[in-house]
Amino acid sequence: MTSLNQRAQHLLQTVFGYPAFRGRQGEIVAHVAGGGDALVLMPTGGGKSLCYQIPAMLRDGVGVVVSPLIALMQDQVDALEQAGVRAAFLNSSQSWEEANAVERALRRGELDLVYIAPERLATPRCLELLQASKIALFAIDEAHCVSQWGHDFRPEYIRLSVLHERFPEVPRIALTATADPQTRAEIVHQLQLDEAQHFVDSFDRPNIGYRIVEKNNARQQLLDFIHIEHRGDAGIVYCLSRKRVEETAEFLNAHGVAALPYHAGMAHEQRAAHQARFLREDGLVMVATVAFGMGIDKPDVRFVAHLDLPRSIEAYYQETGRAGRDGEPADAWMTYGLQDVVQQRRMIDESEADEAFKRVQRDKLNAMLALCETVGCRRVQLLDYFGQPSAPCGNCDTCREAPRSFDGTVAVQKLLSAIYRTGQHFGAAHVIDVLRGLENDKVRQWQHDLLSTFGIGADRSAAEWRAILRQTLALGLAEVDYDAFQALKLTENARAVLRGEQTVQLREFRKPFKQKSASKSAFTENALDRTEQALFERLRWWRLETARARNLPAYVILQDATLRDIARAKPASIEQLGAIAGIGSKRLESWGEEIVALLAAEADA
Repeated sequence: MTSLNQRAQHLLQTVFGYPAFRGRQGEIVAHVAGGGDALVLMPTGGGKSLCYQIPAMLRDGVGVVVSPLIALMQDQVDALEQAGVRAAFLNSSQSWEEANAVERALRRGELDLVYIAPERLATPRCLELLQASKIALFAIDEAHCVSQWGHDFRPEYIRLSVLHERFPEVPRIALTATADPQTRAEIVHQLQLDEAQHFVDSFDRPNIGYRIVEKNNARQQLLDFIHIEHRGDAGIVYCLSRKRVEETAEFLNAHGVAALPYHAGMAHEQRAAHQARFLREDGLVMVATVAFGMGIDKPDVRFVAHLDLPRSIEAYYQETGRAGRDGEPADAWMTYGLQDVVQQRRMIDESEADEAFKRVQRDKLNAMLALCETVGCRRVQLLDYFGQPSAPCGNCDTCREAPRSFDGTVAVQKLLSAIYRTGQHFGAAHVIDVLRGLENDKVRQWQHDLLSTFGIGADRSAAEWRAILRQTLALGLAEVDYDAFQALKLTENARAVLRGEQTVQLREFRKPFKQKSASKSAFTENALDRTEQALFERLRWWRLETARARNLPAYVILQDATLRDIARAKPASIEQLGAIAGIGSKRLESWGEEIVALLAAEADA
């Protein structure tokens, strides 16, 4: 095994340019290269791909990677080829001649890795091709797609059990960044990985600063956030609906932020073109539904923003995890309001799923609401959901300015009473008007100005009452009747609160404020001085021009983190440049002389 470890370390250094494995990468590589099955849970940006790429190169034969999105396979293969790895893909975007050439190379053993979509892999033609080839391993990426309880179920993944049946001696590695215990159990069951060793790495992404703000003109809040903290940065903005995606992208472009829309209602060609631009150009913002993002390897996404509440912590974690894959500081920012709670609950209740599935989805939504409403560290709450204990991070909004909680029993009693006294037939806006004692036409029409609850909440603003109502809904003390024009009504749980038998702790309302994110200052070791920053920008320009000339994404040439290290070290020779992390032998051969010459020219300028 020592010899195997030495060979793995040699590949890591010479091909991929990294001095040492991170976390449990080394263990996983040794286990799979030795022929063992594995289930790997590792955060986005944690280096999952190396866990199957290196074993595929160590073992005899080709590593077959099951990848869910054909639009990204070309970029994945480009990146491997730049590192000197023999890689290819098979998908519907290829001509017959192109696919046939890959199949011939596969049979002849001329590939280290081949990427195949799950739909194609399960076809008789593809299975026959694989049985006629020497297979080193099967890697099932985004394995949470197999789970019907997960956030991105794809029925074609269930058919992947055929790999164990047809190729019982070939090791399989299933990888995902997001899976609660229930989803893990289903991955094991559906893929027949009963003998697999489980490798669960830390879910923590310390470079990401989490922030959730009260929703108040969400698009303007987003624009302020980008202008103040991320002007010129690449980012992703998630919206719940296609219409909201289009409107938000148009709004950002009209206010000087280069943005592209992406949703399932667009033509395939347009989606592919927008995705390609996002991957290849610097500083673009992608505004998208959840149809966008899986498998996105762009390392320099500096922020992920949500204008609508995600449906689960798994979805939130995976989507925010697309920021800061390079380990540099990044932000996860979200606006959240009462309508988010109402909308997500309605989507669950009105779905055609059975009651058991709806119950699971409600539990997942409640966990997401708890993350939004917590008065403690958001990272602690997030990691606790995945079963990982942690300490306050100092890099989320609740750590930087701790919210206060208060005994909200009386306030909730007033709210519940107002809902009851108005007959449980009215929505949030009307109930809050009654509480605050506003004598408008609707209040007078229904004579609600004569109720005992009229004006008993005049000491609080409408925004404060919306925050209290949002938490009341999250606690399950009231609910929305979607069959009665979103009327509020009490639940059975409200009885104990109204009788004074149960107290309620609430998060204190705080007015929205603008604050420069502290996430960047939490990673001051990454900062460059003025001279280094200028050199870094010059290197980025060289990288962009080099990538454009070869029609490649810029990060495939070299990642930002590597360019920063070059700007700091200012290597004066090929040997010195080769010692920098992220530059393997193939990249050194391809770009080394250009980079050293550029550095020398800048030093003489």
